[in-house]
Amino acid sequence: MEKLLLRNIEVKDSHTLAVYRSRGGYQAWQKALQEIPPQQLIEEIKASGLRGRGGAGFPTGMKWSFVPKDSPKPKYVVCNADESEPGTFKDRVLIERDPHAIIEGTMMAAYAIRSHTAFIYIRGELVFGARVLEHAIEETYQAGYLGKNILGSGYDLDLVLHRGAGAYICGEETGLLSSLEGGKGWPKVKPPFPATHGLFGCPTVVNNVETLAAIPWIMTHGAAKYAAMGTEKSKGTKLFSVSGHIRSPGVYEVEMGYPLKRFLEEDCGGVPNGRKLKGVIPGGSSMPVLRADEIDEVRLDYESLQNAGSMLGSGGMIVMDDSTCMVRAAWNVARFYAHESCGQCTPCREGCHWMEKIFRRIENGEGRNEDLDLVLSVSGNIMGNTICPLGDAAAMPAAAFIKKFRPEFEEHIAQKRCVAA
Repeated sequence: MEKLLLRNIEVKDSHTLAVYRSRGGYQAWQKALQEIPPQQLIEEIKASGLRGRGGAGFPTGMKWSFVPKDSPKPKYVVCNADESEPGTFKDRVLIERDPHAIIEGTMMAAYAIRSHTAFIYIRGELVFGARVLEHAIEETYQAGYLGKNILGSGYDLDLVLHRGAGAYICGEETGLLSSLEGGKGWPKVKPPFPATHGLFGCPTVVNNVETLAAIPWIMTHGAAKYAAMGTEKSKGTKLFSVSGHIRSPGVYEVEMGYPLKRFLEEDCGGVPNGRKLKGVIPGGSSMPVLRADEIDEVRLDYESLQNAGSMLGSGGMIVMDDSTCMVRAAWNVARFYAHESCGQCTPCREGCHWMEKIFRRIENGEGRNEDLDLVLSVSGNIMGNTICPLGDAAAMPAAAFIKKFRPEFEEHIAQKRCVAA
């Protein structure tokens, strides 16, 4: 398969402007400024079928079109580089090895909605990635692709890199905007949506790193070629971060609709050490786990994974072999979300810690038979009752672990110890 997003990363000095330009970089940007009106650019992205790669899967061109054209307020574009989902590291690869693709995509998004100020909000722990981006942005200014009257087009654009402080909640778009404004990373009630009331109360588009990195390729090769890849509703390619009990972990790019079982066994080398696959979380720790016997017909696209009872999410694939204690895995995930809850919403603030305590109790051999239904009850009361999806992100995997592996939980409670290893 032709690589779209990973096309440059194995090239020496791929992070530099010289190498990026030698491989066709910024040609789409120049063409857009000279030949393509902003509305036409939006229509091209709509036609491509590109959907947000941060987890929600919302159509990118449609999101851009929601920004009011006649608003007297400034418009902003924010690249969400706050990659926080456990099991996900695909954005980091793009940031460190192909930063100019992200910058060019961000610039084209800004041009499409007639914005003159754009931001890249990067996770605080990605220190090296921030340095790479800072250097790349400086190169872009020096080349005349950013700043005043870009390439004589009369269009002005500034790009600012902003480092976060490492809060998971700032990966949620409105929590990110709160942080970017200088406040706590607290999500905001929607509606109104960022497209009309975003950063500083102004129209704003927030897109994930992977989403924006796809824009230059689409505008260079055409929407039709991108839309020809993938499935009817899930177009193009997708990056997957594969970790856990797998022979060849790493970041992979596959066409949407690729068989999950084939991907694990052939592309990733399968489960090592003679072990058998027990379960896989396909889209990051906030997605429901799938048992090994559930993946035979599953394909890597939004619809197939949803029909299987999970979600594509951010593509953070966590593989677990038959030595994995699912009680401990559930506790580990619950502990993360209990720690990362911002505390704004009562169901999430109280419920996440409640579920973590119950899983810890079971893991420590002090579980009770009624604990499993109690977790299901708590998770059900969290789902859909919080301002942002963090509550759901904690509730969905907690419930899935119990529903998919209940006999193991029951035996763990009965034996007062781990029975998986």
